[in-house]
Amino acid sequence: MQFHSTNNKNETAAFHEAILRGLPPDNGLYFPDRLPTLPLETWMGDEDTQPHELATEIIWPYAEGSMERADLERICAEAMNFPFPLVETDERRYALELFHGPTLAFKDVGARFLARAISHFSDKKVTVLVATSGDTGSAVAQGFFNVEGIDVVLLYPSGRISRVQEQQLTTVGGNVQALEVDGAFDDCQAMVKEAFLDADLQAARPLTSANSINIARWIPQATYFASAVRRLGPDLVFSVPSGNYGNLAAGLLAHRMGMPCRGFVAATNVNRVVPEYLETGEYRPRPSVPTISNAMDVGAPSNFIRLLRLFGDDLDALRATVRGFHLDDAATRERMRRVHDASGYVLDPHGAIGHAGLDDALAREPGATGVFLHTAAPCKFGEVVADATGHAPPVAPRLQAIIERPKQAVRIPATYAALRAYLHG
Repeated sequence: MQFHSTNNKNETAAFHEAILRGLPPDNGLYFPDRLPTLPLETWMGDEDTQPHELATEIIWPYAEGSMERADLERICAEAMNFPFPLVETDERRYALELFHGPTLAFKDVGARFLARAISHFSDKKVTVLVATSGDTGSAVAQGFFNVEGIDVVLLYPSGRISRVQEQQLTTVGGNVQALEVDGAFDDCQAMVKEAFLDADLQAARPLTSANSINIARWIPQATYFASAVRRLGPDLVFSVPSGNYGNLAAGLLAHRMGMPCRGFVAATNVNRVVPEYLETGEYRPRPSVPTISNAMDVGAPSNFIRLLRLFGDDLDALRATVRGFHLDDAATRERMRRVHDASGYVLDPHGAIGHAGLDDALAREPGATGVFLHTAAPCKFGEVVADATGHAPPVAPRLQAIIERPKQAVRIPATYAALRAYLHG
């Protein structure tokens, strides 16, 4: 299958080319020329089907022509070798736990697939350049750690991610370098995008992306939505904690490919540009505001254009499938406390917003079951969780050793000139 730029349908690439380039040269995003429809049995078959088997079925229509199916099966099996448990938290509400991979965050799914895809397709040394608002960086770092022929450069906003997240980014070593940027995530993202458009830099140091702007990060994430439908049936409303909106775009991609469900909630914090758009029809990107749910502190989400294209740029069609929702920090803490007191279940702040996003949806859909994506392990936000619930979550053993390692990061100003100088070395 061919992919085209969201800015220009004549700017095209095959699956493998889109992965290696990351972004089209016109600063759009790659989007498939068509959305294949998979048969109902793909979505509603044996509930014991393994996630990597589902992933192969979903990804194959896009990958065919760029790779052998056996290679795709191998990559999916290696990338998705951990479970996606569904935990009932209260009546009609389930947590889809996506933090059982190596870095305890949902981004392990796409990052591990992408690392293996780039390694499979690339025949030259490449630098993976990533802006992160928290968990993307650590997932990418672990996914690409010591992969031959690949360097990793991670940009993160100084003082705007949790200590555990920062330690995960800055203690990897090897082929992974962290850049601590004196700015917001939106500054990091803008710097990375400018680097991809710099032809001279690309000639000297070939770059690719590992953010959800890369199709190999985006498309595989459809897998866990499909996995939930397999196990719970089609009467589901998904509430998706959202920052850059790649996760929501993946669920919507599955839905547009034929996955049955009742709909989606775009759940976020006070950085509510997409819920605002769904309500008013006006898209007003703006500087992000720091919150306790820092992975969603995005004021200009990259995947917004994909949300539109999935529905043919028809706002009414998008509204028919997606509801907007936002929550401030005080209400997020209250939700964490309330759920813990009622059931003992521990939410991280992103999961708490997802949980709350289901309230209105379930009230409107009496026959539906709610599934919220619990995107990060609570121990990654231990101080926030302890403050909200009065109970500190136990630190996973794999994190304890990381916390004690010395931080290694290069601090730079939030300017493209600084990034370019670093990359030129």
